[in-house]
Amino acid sequence: MPLDEGPVRGLPPRPQARNVLGGNLLPCSVAPLTGFFRDGCCNTGPEDAGLHVVCVEVTGAFLAFSQASGNDLSTPRPEYGFAGLRPGDLWCLCAARWEEARRAGCAPPVLLEATHEAALRVCRGEDLLAHAQGDAAPD
Repeated sequence: MPLDEGPVRGLPPRPQARNVLGGNLLPCSVAPLTGFFRDGCCNTGPEDAGLHVVCVEVTGAFLAFSQASGNDLSTPRPEYGFAGLRPGDLWCLCAARWEEARRAGCAPPVLLEATHEAALRVCRGEDLLAHAQGDAAPD
């Protein structure tokens, strides 16, 4: 079940989000805690200008690409409560960054059930399916 800490934080609960397969959005990761709202899910809203909606399994190749592109995701930033990512971590990526990595040939695998349908505004569904992690892609 998707996590929604909105009420705990004094915010109204968000409506149930949908994933790119049309089902309920599943959590991406709570360790490390991810998502624009740091609720473990790739939820989005008007305040999420970066569209942090693609749930991926981080790879070394992607981390190197991201760092070379000016977004170092592997270095800890304790002042932001960010421990840094390592290969194998699950993380909500910006849809544009995932698309940029795909075009460069180093897109990390996608967890479709945990990827918000808003990713389809930036990424083609067939590209996300082609990069589905494990057995997440429909038969």
